[in-house]
Amino acid sequence: MTVKSEDYMMEEEPYYRSVGDEIDLFAAAYLNRIPVLLKGPTGSGKTRFMQYMAWLHKRPLITVSCHDDLTASDLVGRYLVKGGETLWVDGPLARAVKVGGFCYLDEIVEARKDTTVVIHPLADDRRILPIEKRGEVLKAPAEFLLALSYNPGYQSVLKDLKQSTRQRFLALEFSYPNRELETEIIVHESRVNEEIAERLVTFGEKTRNLKDRGLAEGASTRLLIHAAQLIVSGIGQAEACGAAISAPLTDDAEMYGALSEIVSSLF
Repeated sequence: MTVKSEDYMMEEEPYYRSVGDEIDLFAAAYLNRIPVLLKGPTGSGKTRFMQYMAWLHKRPLITVSCHDDLTASDLVGRYLVKGGETLWVDGPLARAVKVGGFCYLDEIVEARKDTTVVIHPLADDRRILPIEKRGEVLKAPAEFLLALSYNPGYQSVLKDLKQSTRQRFLALEFSYPNRELETEIIVHESRVNEEIAERLVTFGEKTRNLKDRGLAEGASTRLLIHAAQLIVSGIGQAEACGAAISAPLTDDAEMYGALSEIVSSLF
């Protein structure tokens, strides 16, 4: 199967607002062929950032959502039997190398430990991808870039990046936008009015203040946008906040009640 770069191109400009110097840092990393590691809480814009950078640099983007069962073969490729024939099928990492695109491994720590070893030769000066099953070595072109992401707030001894992996990457720190920018993002993404967007931002800030005090994680910008979209669709404001923000954040009845009280005071 022929790999076509146009199959992975971003046709339209993704909406992205910078919250720091991440765009300039990424551009410098790409110029110097340094792979990047995106660190930040869930829903803070890491995936949208990669989409925007792929569009900005006019490169194909191949995204892999990592999980516990992800193997090295899932990334590199494998032989499959089809119609009585044994065919080799490239994995997303090999496809990205061949088209000189961006390969984005989202939530890399969710993948099996042995999987990360595969990316090491691509993430240092060698910039190669060995395909052992075929006795082949792919050389990454200058246009290729490897990017990983993870949420440091969810890490443990069992799920963390080894130093041997970390020290191959430039790290970009992501956090939630300031009030003004987050309000603007919510209005743009949902078309809710600015007053409601500001109240949603206030609610989001209050949940983030409860992190490690009953909540594992505060409300992401993504959740606030979901609530705003429900409101625009005709759902009551309090009900939308409960379904899109409070319920996803906790299963604890007492904490849900506390969040509901905050919602009542705001809406």
